[in-house]
Amino acid sequence: MRKKRKLDTGLLSLQNLKARPVRTACLTAVVVILAFALFGGSVLALNLRQGLITMTKRFGADLMVVPEGASEKAQALLLQGGADYFYFDAGITGKIAGTEGIACASPQFYLASLSTECCDAAVQLIAYDPETDFVVQPWIAEKHSETIADGQLVVGSRITLRPNGTIQLFNHEYPVAAQLSNSASGFDTSIFMTMNTMRQLIDLAHAEKDNFLADKYGEGVISTVLAKVDPAKPSSLVAYNIRKQNEGVEVLISQGIFSALAATLSGLVSYIHVFSAVLWILALIVLAAVFSGSIHERKKEFALLRILGATRKKLITMVLSESALVGIAGGAAGIVLAGIVIFPFSTLISERLGLPYLDAPFLNVILLILGSLFLSALVGPLASLYSAFRISRAETYYTMREGE
Repeated sequence: MRKKRKLDTGLLSLQNLKARPVRTACLTAVVVILAFALFGGSVLALNLRQGLITMTKRFGADLMVVPEGASEKAQALLLQGGADYFYFDAGITGKIAGTEGIACASPQFYLASLSTECCDAAVQLIAYDPETDFVVQPWIAEKHSETIADGQLVVGSRITLRPNGTIQLFNHEYPVAAQLSNSASGFDTSIFMTMNTMRQLIDLAHAEKDNFLADKYGEGVISTVLAKVDPAKPSSLVAYNIRKQNEGVEVLISQGIFSALAATLSGLVSYIHVFSAVLWILALIVLAAVFSGSIHERKKEFALLRILGATRKKLITMVLSESALVGIAGGAAGIVLAGIVIFPFSTLISERLGLPYLDAPFLNVILLILGSLFLSALVGPLASLYSAFRISRAETYYTMREGE
């Protein structure tokens, strides 16, 4: 007597999917698109939030005082990097430091390298005053415990160094003491040095017959003054007093810059989430329609399985297993595809968006992968649930006689 074999639901579901490759491919493609949008959109949203948080933390100043008419350039340099310049008299630093409500103030000088013939790259050169700086040096301290000596450089995370750890500027090699961590700001494509090093660099460049747009402004100029406000004083009031007491200046309030960015990012993230939700619902509808049509065509197959001993519960489980397998396969493929598109091109995405963008922590990405895979796997069973219950209630006898 032949031994009865138990119907293996998982194996049977897999065989059914293999037997209909075109239908399986179409169903899987729908889930791939869904998973791609879910995971890709979630990663973009998370990276944008991470970028804004890191940029806000790294900037460290409450106010940025610049020459009149230079506010747009200053914001562009802060957010996107590039090479630009603007100057006013260095004496403004003392006036700002003496303004009521200012806890500390420090100047910076920008020198744009406008060609790559003399340098390894066209970058923004930023000089800071080590005696008063409270923005750059705490950031440097995370990577370099010693004081930055005159003649040494500190470079942003996206600056490429020579194999010997130097960088060439105006036909002279300079040792790089440290490379900063990613800040999701324009500082990532900038080179930092002390004011003394900047003066040495300019003198050496002049000896090589290189000239700068800054030359016509003379030596006693700076580009910006960064200031920290006493917590007891409103930043807007202190900024108003600085503008009132000093002609020819504009004051950027970092809270205002970052609040505007946060609003922009919030709108973009909301759009991504709405788009993902709509796509999930559309995928549910499309899959439900396809499963309904497919199960209708397979009525006799299910009736035969009932004759062979399959219970109604077994039929439901088999249909749900098929849809779950499609969801898992499509979800995994969509996540991998989104990862291939997003992770290798983070820099390009950041440049195209023109917004702070920074890769999220690995653990957060893992959680997004699991969440996207769960939602992708869930959409199939949900879409096929009604059809599965309907076919399980069908009468075997009438189904087999149908069409005779």
